Amino acid sequence: MTTQVAFSVRATDGAARTGSLATPRGEIRTPAFMPVGTAGSVKAMLPGNVRESGADVVLGNTYHLMLRPGAERIAALGGLHRFMNWPRPILTDSGGYQVMSLAGLRKLTEEGVRFKSHIDGSAHMLTPEHSMEVQRLLGSDIVMAFDECTPYPADAATARTSMELSMRWAERSRAAFGDRPGHALFGIQQGGMHPDLRAESAEHLRAIGFDGYALGGLAVGEGQEMMLRMLDVAVDMLPAEKPRYLMGVGKPSDIVGAVARGVDMMDCVLPTRSGRTGQAFTARGVVNLRNARHRDDPRPLEEGCDCPGCTGYSRAFLHHVVRSGEAVAMTLLSWHNLAYYQRLMSGLRGAIAQGGLADFVATFDEGQAQGDIAAM
Repeated sequence: MTTQVAFSVRATDGAARTGSLATPRGEIRTPAFMPVGTAGSVKAMLPGNVRESGADVVLGNTYHLMLRPGAERIAALGGLHRFMNWPRPILTDSGGYQVMSLAGLRKLTEEGVRFKSHIDGSAHMLTPEHSMEVQRLLGSDIVMAFDECTPYPADAATARTSMELSMRWAERSRAAFGDRPGHALFGIQQGGMHPDLRAESAEHLRAIGFDGYALGGLAVGEGQEMMLRMLDVAVDMLPAEKPRYLMGVGKPSDIVGAVARGVDMMDCVLPTRSGRTGQAFTARGVVNLRNARHRDDPRPLEEGCDCPGCTGYSRAFLHHVVRSGEAVAMTLLSWHNLAYYQRLMSGLRGAIAQGGLADFVATFDEGQAQGDIAAM
């Protein structure tokens, strides 16, 4: 087993590529979708079931875990992998986005961000150095540099100020991370919707030197068309020999579009969040199990899916437990959605390897456009 983190590209098809990110805790097949386990748990799922869905890596969050139960406590209990019973790779977000979006009474300075916890109002300070220390205590395999997620919309002056601060924080994150064999540090490109600023950000990150590079400040309200236009130019600014990670994406169509543009890694809460609200992703679009048309339907949610929700239960049962508020509904639909996402990633990897991505995308688009099968 490798003692280092190493990225390799095995095949390309246009801008898209497939390969792997090798880590001491296992291989991450790319392009990869990472289920989100914000507080050390992928909601409504057991770790073994997440792995059964096809996931190679999960995401945890510095902000949430430092507040509850605390990074020191997790470290004393053997680290995040043991704590959450996930022996495979874990990527942790730096906490910067959550500080900006969730914390109350926050004050941004050159040093970092002073904020009050959304849980109990307690005061905290998060800096690049503290973020690196928290992620070290957690034992993260892939650590994210501390940054400010540029809000949308942001004019050029605002985006520049934010980007330049993130680049200074990136330098401090790199210095604080140090030399940690078997662990990787990713820098985060910022610059809002301004290509020239993103080019400056990428140049600065390359000069610092990171093990991987993320595209930040996208999927923050700009819409899919604008996001994909930005990816058309921003992805190629990042080193081709390193993994490229699009943060917080997304819908299946977002993922397909991002992979076609050369993105290797993605994460999003959407599969599990949607599962908890009765929505299921399928090859023929989104199915809302709350709709009454499913109440007498004996068919599976999606033909050909091998998740427990599809192999063991009917649409009528899923409709019933969703409408009744039964906890099993959240598990079955979250499991299905994670399985669908991983099946999509597997299909993308296979299509790229065989030089058939265009046909795969055409079939995907056709299925999504057809919509769900008619009710019986």
